[in-house]
Amino acid sequence: MNFSEGEKKILYAVIILAVSLVLCSFIIAGGIKDFSGDKNTVTVTGSAKKLIRSDLVLWRGNFSEQSAQLPEAYSKLKESLNKVVGYLKTNGIEEKDIIISAIQTFPLYQMNPNGMQSNLVEGYRLMQYIEIKSNNVEKITELSRSSTELINQGVHFESQQPQYFYTKLNELKVSMLAEAAKDAKNRAESLADNSGSRIGILRSAKMGVFQITQPNSTDVSDMGINDTSSLEKEITAVVNVEFSIK
Repeated sequence: MNFSEGEKKILYAVIILAVSLVLCSFIIAGGIKDFSGDKNTVTVTGSAKKLIRSDLVLWRGNFSEQSAQLPEAYSKLKESLNKVVGYLKTNGIEEKDIIISAIQTFPLYQMNPNGMQSNLVEGYRLMQYIEIKSNNVEKITELSRSSTELINQGVHFESQQPQYFYTKLNELKVSMLAEAAKDAKNRAESLADNSGSRIGILRSAKMGVFQITQPNSTDVSDMGINDTSSLEKEITAVVNVEFSIK
């Protein structure tokens, strides 16, 4: 997940502030202590997870026609386009939301007796793509599955896998990093308690990358993951924090 320099500064500040506030409450509850002395530290990783549901879907499909003559192939493709647009409009898609690509043309070459492609053109294959972007993820998901009905109308249509996105991710970043920072502080306290020590001041805090995966996935990447294949997703925020130990 990529961040602008401004976002990074804000998120780093939030991490440090969140951990500091939690740590302050811990210190106040136990009385103000002297933090000078031992320089030993503990480094822990805190994380926070949240299930999210995609609120934007991008769906593409393509259709093609071929003929020995280019004008005839074009005429057949235009007829298929009208059927595709008509089908989409019948299923509640407004024409303004349908993006239609330029026509792609592929010459078809004759094969020689040895099974090798020759330089002689024996026909043309024309192809176009349609694209729909919508917040109605349920409707488009169903449409992507049922669009093969166009085959019954004589259209050589291929539906691609929809891509799902969550558009409110920026609104989650700050709160999830704060939760991850609290988790890191709790882990540090547990480690310190087990060794008969206590955590001291916050030495450093480093934000990790966000992982957006399918629910219950174990996939992790140093560069971050942004899964677009699933409607339901799980987002994970990670923070690495270093505390002094007393």
